[in-house]
Amino acid sequence: MESVWQNHKLSLIALAVLVVAALSTIIVVPETQQAVIIRTGEPISVVNKFKPNQPYGRTGAGIWWRIPFFDRVEYIDKRVLSLDMQPQQVLSTDQLRLNVDAYARYRVIDPVKMVQTAGTVENVESQLAPILSSVVRQELGRRSFASLLTAERGTTMQNIRKLLDTQSREYGAQVIDVRIKRADLPDGTPLESAFARMRTARQQEAATIRAQGQRNAQIIRATADASAAKIYADAYGKDPQFYDFYRAMQSYDTTFAGDGGSSQIIMSPDNEYLRQFRGR
Repeated sequence: MESVWQNHKLSLIALAVLVVAALSTIIVVPETQQAVIIRTGEPISVVNKFKPNQPYGRTGAGIWWRIPFFDRVEYIDKRVLSLDMQPQQVLSTDQLRLNVDAYARYRVIDPVKMVQTAGTVENVESQLAPILSSVVRQELGRRSFASLLTAERGTTMQNIRKLLDTQSREYGAQVIDVRIKRADLPDGTPLESAFARMRTARQQEAATIRAQGQRNAQIIRATADASAAKIYADAYGKDPQFYDFYRAMQSYDTTFAGDGGSSQIIMSPDNEYLRQFRGR
């Protein structure tokens, strides 16, 4: 071995240098990463660039090449990333201070622009974080606390997403979604006073609903009584003698059976009250 080394030292060293140089020209780009090849400070190509609805395994990931010592490779995550906002207080339109905690989901769709404007994903997040805080504070400042508990909250989130997406496009990123984790009142007097106002508002709403229900019930009852009186009048008007007989039977039933038959009533057979017993 020593003789081989002594006789072919320069050849072996040259071969090792060539192997190292060949290996340094090869890069491996995984499916989850985008690779921007930068030559003398300028991006020249992108490997495995994000494309919507591209089948897995056909994205261009795998083995690629570069020129050693001239090309630098910047790897950028291709997956959906999360951007958390620092919790902060927001003043709503009804003068309530809210503790808001939100987050955004985004992905890098233009890695070349991202490298040119920010350099790395960490720099993009450091740029977007204060923008997210500003947009959330601006949009929630136009809403009341009660609106965040209704379907209007979805519209608010869409507005925040659009505003943040417009800003993120300047860094080659696309904001997919924005969500609020929490939007609570601070503990203590503000929270208790808000609960008291909400309780009073619900009680007033319930009283209004009950009053409207009673008014509608009276109207319906009066209309029904009027309709019933008209129907009775129309029916009894067709046969007055039958109506007289029917009312007499009701009176007899109330008088003689109303107390269970325990009372005694003495009347003359010629009494007008008993005329229906005598027949026609």
